Amino acid sequence: MNIYLRQAGTAARFLLLATLVLGVLYPLSIFGVGQLVAPFQANGSIAKDPAGKPAASALISQVSADDAGAQDPAWFHARPSAVGWDPSSSSASNLGPNDPKLLDAVAANRTAVAKAEGTSEADVPADAVTASGSGLDPHISPEYARIQVARVAAAHGLGVDAVQRMVDKRTSSGLEAFLGQPSVNVTLLNLDVAAGGTDD
Repeated sequence: MNIYLRQAGTAARFLLLATLVLGVLYPLSIFGVGQLVAPFQANGSIAKDPAGKPAASALISQVSADDAGAQDPAWFHARPSAVGWDPSSSSASNLGPNDPKLLDAVAANRTAVAKAEGTSEADVPADAVTASGSGLDPHISPEYARIQVARVAAAHGLGVDAVQRMVDKRTSSGLEAFLGQPSVNVTLLNLDVAAGGTDD
């Protein structure tokens, strides 16, 4: 009986130690390192409006379309979304590259984007007509942002050059671009436009 009591005591002490180290000390240390090294990312990448209030997460695309899917012409548009930009349900369409539904959607998107931006369908980049794997990706290519500049500038009464500078500011570069491709964060870009444009 004594040996079982000793084993039970050892197990209880180990459980208490493991709980203290892995359940308290380790999470607190990781939290502390995150706050010291990368507080913006550790706290959800929350972007703020000009008044300093939390406005959106830089990691999630914001809805710029109505329930019928019509995009608001006053803002930069993100990629199409298979989940309607709903952050509670992140997923792709799961349609194969040769699926007729996907091909029809891409063709319709290309026509709509070309018409909205006043450009030819040949100049519409691929990310403007295809959804991301998450359906919530806030990043678009610099090419897609560029063809939207004139429309957004006109909607807010801003100069084209001023809006292009906003795009350039939000275009990834350096190590971030080296590890992937240059991209533009639409969520942060639209906050810049809101701060620099007129109230609509």
